[in-house]
Amino acid sequence: MALETPRLDDRAFADIVDEARRRIALYCPEWTDHNLSDPGITMIELFAWMTDIILYRLNRVPDKHFVKFMELIGMRLAEAEAARAPVTFWLSAPQPDSLVIPGGTEVATLRTETEPSIVFTTDAPAEILVPRLDYVMTSSGSTEARSFNGYDAPRVMNGSQQFLAFPSSPPREDDAFYLGFDQDLSHHILGIQLEVDTAEGAGIDPNNPPYVFETLALNDLQSWARLDVDADSTLGLNVSGLIRLHLPQMRRAIRHEVSAYWVRCRLAPPPNALSYRVSPEIDRMNVASWGITVNTTHATRVEMEVVGRSDGTPGQLFYLDETPIVPRAPGEYLIVRTEDGREERWTEVSDFSTSTEHDRHYTIDSQSGEIRLGAALPQRDGRVQLFGAIPPQGAMLVMRAYRTGGGVIGNVAKHTLNTPKTTIPYVDRVTNREAARGGLNAENLETSKMRVPGYLRSLGRAVTPKDFEYLAHEAAPGDIGRVHCLQPALTTRGEINLLVIPGISDATGYLAPESLNLTPELKDRISSYLDDRRLISTQLNVVQPAYLWVETEIRFRHNPVYDGDAVVRAVEAALYEFLNPLTGGVDKQGWPFGRDLFTADIMAILLPVPGVDYIRSVRLYPVSYQRGTFTRAPEPANEISVVQHGVIASYNHDVRID
Repeated sequence: MALETPRLDDRAFADIVDEARRRIALYCPEWTDHNLSDPGITMIELFAWMTDIILYRLNRVPDKHFVKFMELIGMRLAEAEAARAPVTFWLSAPQPDSLVIPGGTEVATLRTETEPSIVFTTDAPAEILVPRLDYVMTSSGSTEARSFNGYDAPRVMNGSQQFLAFPSSPPREDDAFYLGFDQDLSHHILGIQLEVDTAEGAGIDPNNPPYVFETLALNDLQSWARLDVDADSTLGLNVSGLIRLHLPQMRRAIRHEVSAYWVRCRLAPPPNALSYRVSPEIDRMNVASWGITVNTTHATRVEMEVVGRSDGTPGQLFYLDETPIVPRAPGEYLIVRTEDGREERWTEVSDFSTSTEHDRHYTIDSQSGEIRLGAALPQRDGRVQLFGAIPPQGAMLVMRAYRTGGGVIGNVAKHTLNTPKTTIPYVDRVTNREAARGGLNAENLETSKMRVPGYLRSLGRAVTPKDFEYLAHEAAPGDIGRVHCLQPALTTRGEINLLVIPGISDATGYLAPESLNLTPELKDRISSYLDDRRLISTQLNVVQPAYLWVETEIRFRHNPVYDGDAVVRAVEAALYEFLNPLTGGVDKQGWPFGRDLFTADIMAILLPVPGVDYIRSVRLYPVSYQRGTFTRAPEPANEISVVQHGVIASYNHDVRID
């Protein structure tokens, strides 16, 4: 049975006034005017108001005890988390020299009459390189028996050497041409200017070209990731034009005994689509940079803020000007500048329990901006112990840098960060191609009460599966949707797989596969946090689960009282909500890991939908996703088996009234 915390006094203002008025007849029988206009009733209400304030403060005593308990066990309220978003800086035109986007560059949403602008700053400097095409190759044949042909890159660029884009005759699926760079062009916008023979690539739909651009994925050198094409004016390589590609994080790899950063164009016609009868011939090719995508954080950076001078006593308090403060990053620390000009770098700690008189430690309260230095306390033997060093009297305290911001207000939609606050030469415009996510408000006391059992159970150490899951949420609270700790049955002891599903601001409806990918930044953030807290003998793998995509065909009869189109939409919404890795399952906490899907499950969640009389048929189709393409199984299945490390996700639902 759960423990219930009683209120010390549950009387409200009206209860106190009513109780006092009832006692008038007993203690003052001659008082007969009990109307609100009577001065005596006014006095009763005044004292009732004062008593209500006292009771309010009295009822906060349990909360104070809870706060003191949290301080005793070393637990603190979670700080506000700043949202993060990749922002693309577009050049007005390709430049002959490299260009640097400085760290701390500010971009913001558009300010309106009712809403202030929301400012994001770049996390680190980024250099827009001038790309240099070093290698050009073509390939044909299957993956297992692929043959390559190399070309001289300078001759290709000056037009003295031509080549067929897809060398087979006629072109076959997986034919490709490769562009190799010795430079790391990660996150650049790569422009490829092509000159081709007009209408040479016959037999295709020019508005839907049958090729894709790819680069080697970050997590697997043998896996190619599909690139986002910003523009393609070549009409399927049938006219000269420009192709612009958004490059992700790239990796160097070897192709045909050549080590480079590779981008390829692969022939991949969709099912039943037209393909080339004759390969297009590329007469000339040039490459250029059109911009770069930089990680930004919802925060404003403040540098070299003077917080005060030391008076040489222990336990000094100072306050930063801007609040709230987001978690500190490298390069953000306190400087103590002595009168003789020396500068000392001090270190932030969570508490002073292990600090000695020689440790230059301080703490920061992110909500109030309070900087606290170590105290001095008398010990049992009569001596006074210092918990942290004391700056010399007259020393100036300067905060090297800190960032203020954070909160859910930073989770802005895509294409809203379009106002540069910092002017950079040759930068024409900025935008965020993805919605910002990860922003969280500072934790309140009621929410922290729910964390106390998990904190006491783990004590900052990852031993049990629940410890790994709890601490993973602590590592990236705003970026994780679900996490599940799994020890594979066929692996050696001590190996742990931590399955992570990223958080999505709007998890309703169809979820794009790209939004469910575990980013390298999030993976590194979780891994580094848990590496400091796990056992040395534990081998930790932070991975994303296997997503099993599902398509359904539903035929049902509806109640004529209800609008048919509305019932169809309600059925589709119920399917997307149920077959969802974040909101699915019976408990709506996400589809359980390793749990199979049956047709009976679908019928059970559709029958309660208002307007559904009965279900005539349910068909389940497994859908595979590879290289950016969904492929549905030809035959339906009565059940879909889910591997131990897998979850169900919705692809498409064909819902019709029979």
